[in-house]
Amino acid sequence: MTPVKARKVQAAARSVAVDPAPPPAPASAPGVALGVDDAALDDASDLTPVVAANLKRFRAERGLSLERLAKASGVSRAMLGQIELGQSTPTINVLWKIARALGVPFSALMSQATSPVTTVMRSSQARILRSRDGAFSSRALFPTDRPRNVEFYELRLAPRAVEHADAHAPGTSENLVVTEGSVEITVAGERRVLETGDAILFEADSPHSYRNLSGAEAVMYLVMTYGSRG
Repeated sequence: MTPVKARKVQAAARSVAVDPAPPPAPASAPGVALGVDDAALDDASDLTPVVAANLKRFRAERGLSLERLAKASGVSRAMLGQIELGQSTPTINVLWKIARALGVPFSALMSQATSPVTTVMRSSQARILRSRDGAFSSRALFPTDRPRNVEFYELRLAPRAVEHADAHAPGTSENLVVTEGSVEITVAGERRVLETGDAILFEADSPHSYRNLSGAEAVMYLVMTYGSRG
């Protein structure tokens, strides 16, 4: 094969191997990421196939098409398809939207079928979910081997940053304590300022946000409790 012909064959192969870029995701409230980028998950690429399998299973169990789930969750059909095929890793807010639409705990989408009696979760091996801009992170402090009605998280928020959260499923509550920094919690338009050591309990079935009022990273610990699903 001549050099010219070889270059043409290589160019044709590259054009077949590269998928077209997905259509842009719809806009949402400030701070809520609907897209997918390389910083969506930190050291958690191993979650991609797990989330893909769980999403496919839950969707099939509920008889939902991608189109119907897209309408229920507010996540584009193209995005859901990429996640289900294991081609994209969703941001933390996208996972929340999908979990709510499916009516399952957040951890259900990350669950694996293992159940040891004692589980040690090494900090060095933590799976950390991040917001698109990287200002907000969430680390699960519980085994993600199965869906749970109570979940425990470490939250970190960059200086002066704010994280907006959509309403969770009815009956969901958040019990949060600030261990470092000063944080403003807004629930359904009502604001509360928490200093280091302060705690708050609120119903999370309405939009809420966390705002770091200090010039240093804020650290919080959150217990998320889901209502009965009958």
